[in-house]
Amino acid sequence: MIRAMILGLLATTASVAHAQTPVKFSLDWSYQGYHGGFVQAADQGFYEKQGLSVTMDRGFGVTDTISKIAAGTYDIGFADINALVQFNAGHADNRVLGVFQIYDKTMAAVMALKKSGIAKPSDLAGKTIAAAEADVARLLFPAFAKANNIDAASVKWQIYAPNLRDSMMVQGRADAVTGFTITSIFNIVGAGVPQSEIVTLAFADLGVDVYGSSLIVRESWAKDHADLITKFITATIQGLDSAITDRPAAIANVIKRDKLLDPKVERARLDMVIDTGFVTPYIKAHGWGALDPARVQQTIDLNAAAYNVSNPPTQAQIVSTAYLPSEAVRKLP
Repeated sequence: MIRAMILGLLATTASVAHAQTPVKFSLDWSYQGYHGGFVQAADQGFYEKQGLSVTMDRGFGVTDTISKIAAGTYDIGFADINALVQFNAGHADNRVLGVFQIYDKTMAAVMALKKSGIAKPSDLAGKTIAAAEADVARLLFPAFAKANNIDAASVKWQIYAPNLRDSMMVQGRADAVTGFTITSIFNIVGAGVPQSEIVTLAFADLGVDVYGSSLIVRESWAKDHADLITKFITATIQGLDSAITDRPAAIANVIKRDKLLDPKVERARLDMVIDTGFVTPYIKAHGWGALDPARVQQTIDLNAAAYNVSNPPTQAQIVSTAYLPSEAVRKLP
């Protein structure tokens, strides 16, 4: 009888293991503090409890992640939704869809040192800005300039590799940089500048109110995997809630994946993205993943203008809320 019980237990265990659906998930970049929600979902077993066996890999930039999703190399990715406007316009037969908007606001900004004399958008006229080639903030700068009555043609640009851009500005080779706050600010601090000496001109607060990073999937794949996507989003929300309520644990789990990271820097990075990108008044009122159609359209329109897209995708061709879990699940902690 005992043998039968053991065999039954083993069979049950094997059945549960077999029931786990494999999911390949790509981040946008190497592990950093702002990925705390994803690592919490993995390490607290939230994905597993949804019946998912998730393989989570670091990313190599927004465009790389989008390309891998489109190619089917990964099932789900995390990438800036602004880049989907141009991509989907050029790939109507293989569109990539945002299914869970995590960043309610873009992290794009212009950053400068106080000693540069730059304190407001109009001070950028005639200045030199350092940027990375495919930087979302650089590409959206014309919209920022228009919203703030800056002569965009008066600005000079210096293009650097992403890992050099911020240090070049600190060295005085440029007056300012464009980039994401959660990246550039900490690079500048790492180069020896006190954060109190950094001026930040956030796009979202200065006329360019577009969305930021989202979970993305291949549109054709989504049609056959709706339940899986909802389960993945549900577990991710649980991970985000956990990262918000237990930030030390989230950072500890990020550090496990890259022991060269500085815990203090990554905690500050996580705090910044939660306070300025995740937990906005709109998300507090409407829950994780809620979308404002007017802001979705503005995101499409501003990016279409920035990328010179003549045939921009419709809202339904770039985002969907159809895969979100119930309102009760999406309520913030």
